[in-house]
Amino acid sequence: MWERLYSKNGLAAKKIAELLNKIDVGAKVPRVSDYSERLNIGRGTVQQAMKLLEEMKAIQTEARGHLGTFLVWKDDDVLLEIAGIAPLIGSMPLPYSRKYEGLASGIVEAFESAGKRVNLIYMRGATNRIESLRTKRCDYAVVSKMTAKLTLSDYPNLKILRSFGENTYVSAHKVFLADKEKNEIEDGMRVGVDQESLDQFQLTHLEFAEKDVEFVDVNYMQLFDKLSSKEIDATIWNVDDKRMTRNFKSISFQSVEAQKLARDTSQAVIVIEGDREEEMNEKWHSVTEEKILQVQQSVEKGEVIPRY
Repeated sequence: MWERLYSKNGLAAKKIAELLNKIDVGAKVPRVSDYSERLNIGRGTVQQAMKLLEEMKAIQTEARGHLGTFLVWKDDDVLLEIAGIAPLIGSMPLPYSRKYEGLASGIVEAFESAGKRVNLIYMRGATNRIESLRTKRCDYAVVSKMTAKLTLSDYPNLKILRSFGENTYVSAHKVFLADKEKNEIEDGMRVGVDQESLDQFQLTHLEFAEKDVEFVDVNYMQLFDKLSSKEIDATIWNVDDKRMTRNFKSISFQSVEAQKLARDTSQAVIVIEGDREEEMNEKWHSVTEEKILQVQQSVEKGEVIPRY
């Protein structure tokens, strides 16, 4: 059946499938003459293409006399596959917080609202997500604005496609202390740092630049356990991780440079390959930032269940 897509009628079916994907079930389907004029193909070819789509179980239509033909059922996945529109793959941080769950849910729902699909993969560390983009394992990476700035200086072929504003990546970063009796960082303390998390790494070295501390390499997913067991005395992490805020004392940054940098670490951005900018703009067309942020905020407030 699929080999028929390479025929004259099949090529027409591919074009019509892309247009039908944007039509809601229950809506009126454009006339044969409309498709013929728009796609510059014969009416007979349009009719055969529509028949092929029905035979491939992509759509089901119903003629209602003078009212026209209506779309009564469609399989979006089959339509997109016929149209040759593969879903974009985005690389996201691990969804350990409501903010990240909300951002992932917002991206998925915004694409679906635009009649498009998107797949998300989840990776620890912005370094790994950028590498997945550069090695073409994903189409875009979600990172902080700070990470994007650093990355673009190293890889000028990359580009920021979308920026979502402050408090969309993390609400804030703070210094967390294992000992609740402590009120500040002291010389000799062991400080956990994840070298694959550019935000945490940069903030850590700025905040403790004037302190005589020992840096301990720790996967950020182990920061809570390392603080709990007192294998480290302090670390920098974001306040969206409720395990940290509920169990450890936190203090604000003392370094002015760390405070400035923290503003950029709070902003989520989409990074793409620069030579795909036109393609990515087209695929993100009608995927609105307002929709993404609306869903993110609803998830954070507990108004909707995360779905990603």
